[in-house]
Amino acid sequence: MLNSASLDTLCGALAYAMGVDAPALAAAPLEALTAYVDEKLQGRKADRIFMFNPDAIAQWVHEKYPQLVKEMMQHTELDCPFCAVMPSVTPVCFGTMYTGAQPEVHGIRQYEKPVIRIDTIFDAMIRAGKKCVIVAYGQCSLSKIFLERDMDYFIYSTVDEVNAKAAEIILRDEYDFVVVYNGNYDTIMHRNGPESAEALGELRANVRTFAMFAEMIKTHWKGHDTLMGFAMDHGCHEIDGGCGSHGLDMEEDLNILHRYMVYPKTAE
Repeated sequence: MLNSASLDTLCGALAYAMGVDAPALAAAPLEALTAYVDEKLQGRKADRIFMFNPDAIAQWVHEKYPQLVKEMMQHTELDCPFCAVMPSVTPVCFGTMYTGAQPEVHGIRQYEKPVIRIDTIFDAMIRAGKKCVIVAYGQCSLSKIFLERDMDYFIYSTVDEVNAKAAEIILRDEYDFVVVYNGNYDTIMHRNGPESAEALGELRANVRTFAMFAEMIKTHWKGHDTLMGFAMDHGCHEIDGGCGSHGLDMEEDLNILHRYMVYPKTAE
């Protein structure tokens, strides 16, 4: 059975969490996430959002290998099961995640990477005076589809460089809305299959990286109310030849499980 909450409800919830107006065409916000933010911050709004975007980690993978995601679970509290959009490929899904609009509205309806022209979460944050940054690598979707905004982009050749820059960003504490992309699980999953030792090793790498960022945020962002998310774009499935794929209208590709954590400020 497909998850009931559409991925288009995330964007409005992120805007709500930071107290800014949602993008013009965003769907109504996910109530579970807005209620969680209200409860944890006692009516305050977050002044930092840190989104960690690992690619293609399906809900079924998460549930089948709980021991591999244990550290991520220990650093998060809220389950947000989402149904991704079709076709369930990276630029289409990230387009919806950060506009709050369906593919026919944001304009990416296949595996292509044009700059999205409609209103996005980045535009909404910028209008509200927030400083935004995307940290990604290579020719990935997140390095392409949200360009041409008054924000910073750090695009590297490797995941290690991305994660090193993200750690530096936490230490410098200069940005309000941070998006960090890791595509290593997706890359190896396509080549070796979702449950291969190589792919599951990359899943562990994503989990450990997220846990490291969480510990850094707890230490270095004590003066901020922070919302942090482990938020993938779509799932995956195995195909002939022991390889992996995604893009189909099926539970394996569409059902994803985001996890969120609010860290209330502990110092002025």
